[in-house]
Amino acid sequence: MDRTEENRQEYKELQRRVKREVSNAKQKAYDELYTRLDTREGQKDLYRLARQRDRDGKDVQQVIKDRDERVLTSEESVQRRWKEYFEELMNEENEREKRVEGVNSVEQKADKIRKDEVRKALKRMKSEKAVGPDDIPVEVWKCLGEAAVEFLTSLFNRVLESERMPEEWRRSVLVPIFKNKGDVQSCSNYRGIKLMSHTMKLWERAVEARLRKVVEIYLEKAYDRVPREELWYCMRKSGVAEKYVRVVQDMYEKNRTVVRCAVGQTEEFNVEVGLHQGSALSPFLFAIVMDQLSEE
Repeated sequence: MDRTEENRQEYKELQRRVKREVSNAKQKAYDELYTRLDTREGQKDLYRLARQRDRDGKDVQQVIKDRDERVLTSEESVQRRWKEYFEELMNEENEREKRVEGVNSVEQKADKIRKDEVRKALKRMKSEKAVGPDDIPVEVWKCLGEAAVEFLTSLFNRVLESERMPEEWRRSVLVPIFKNKGDVQSCSNYRGIKLMSHTMKLWERAVEARLRKVVEIYLEKAYDRVPREELWYCMRKSGVAEKYVRVVQDMYEKNRTVVRCAVGQTEEFNVEVGLHQGSALSPFLFAIVMDQLSEE
């Protein structure tokens, strides 16, 4: 082989090595990015990424494939495909039987939203998050201080009274983010990050805080009332190996307890219903039961 051919082969080999190194570097960068997105600092990265992509007009891959694997290049066809994909994805329900039995509703007067509830909601909202369609970041409300608290308290009480929130809050923006695996032109390899109104999120925070108090009381009682046979059934239905079912059954067999009170301890008695309070395993077992009940 002459010197020219040798140089050509050497160049090709170096070219292959460079491509491999570039590919590895890209893969490493993507791995680090997606690992970081799952952290608190990563939330700020996502915020900056969304803003940068918005400025550049490059929210998603410029070309994408349709359901028949044909590559779409025009803006109109790409937009149509993204809408089609997420519209199907976000409106698909798991198969389940329709519940026909009646459920007693609880009609109860709701107390007005208080200023301290709004302050707590504002405090819990993190800054530097990507904004929704209304383009109002939570920083606006935080900067306005007590004036914002006054306004939001009044607004939230109007929503609570009417049971109808502003139409603008019902809108959101989905930003497809590549999952870092598979075909970059396939919609199924993207996850949608939903950008919602920050003001609506504040309203959600206020409602969530109230609901949590009610549900926590219910769940505390529910912990003590889970039928053991129902637990075994749900574990098996979830695909838990029978050996582990028996191991957990053993944990709950012939349980006994006493009450330690100011005047001493009571006599021992059996505990035959419910999950162990303060147990490391109980939250997981309770989640299994709730998951199965939600599917029925």
